[in-house]
Amino acid sequence: MKLFPRGVPLSKRLFDLLITLPGLVIALPVMFVIAVMLLIIQGWPLFFCQPRPGYHGEVFTLCKFRSMRSAVDRQGNPLPDGKRITRFGKLLRATSLDELPELFSVLKGEMSLVGPRPLLVEYLERYTPEQARRHDVLPGITGWAQVNGRNAISWEDKFRLDVWYVDNWSLGLDVRILFKTVSAVFKREGVSKPGHATTPYFMGSEEENNEH
Repeated sequence: MKLFPRGVPLSKRLFDLLITLPGLVIALPVMFVIAVMLLIIQGWPLFFCQPRPGYHGEVFTLCKFRSMRSAVDRQGNPLPDGKRITRFGKLLRATSLDELPELFSVLKGEMSLVGPRPLLVEYLERYTPEQARRHDVLPGITGWAQVNGRNAISWEDKFRLDVWYVDNWSLGLDVRILFKTVSAVFKREGVSKPGHATTPYFMGSEEENNEH
């Protein structure tokens, strides 16, 4: 636990704690209800936990509420996301309630309320040097890309928005993003990419692939 991570602006960290501490008090009863519903509908485990690269690429464990069943085919391979995600899971994703456990990561200093979303570890070697700059700040529960298209935009557009945030960060921008996030959640905008149940994997930038 790094209460005040080195290199993170003190004002940003204090802002996170000022919102996260009372936010957890409010969120805990909601998280309890979600946990009970998941136990009834999907069974154990309640959480989906996975290593993710954070600040400067340092790996931490991200946990969110599980929104998919552990269903496999006859060969033991996981079924496609569209067949595993439950109706309740879709609701959790659409309202972003599956992200509530990440508040504990904010409390521990592994994440911020606002910043580029922490993605898969294997993506690290697929970024261009410019895209990798998204790790120059703490990852966030929400971010500039999330309020400007979320999962409906291309990977390249997401990364351009992430780097723009890195270059233009301010507390005022964080407040603006949080307000826009609330609006986006109520409108349920950009929950998934058209034609996909969730988000397709990032296989490398178009520019980089064209060079090989």
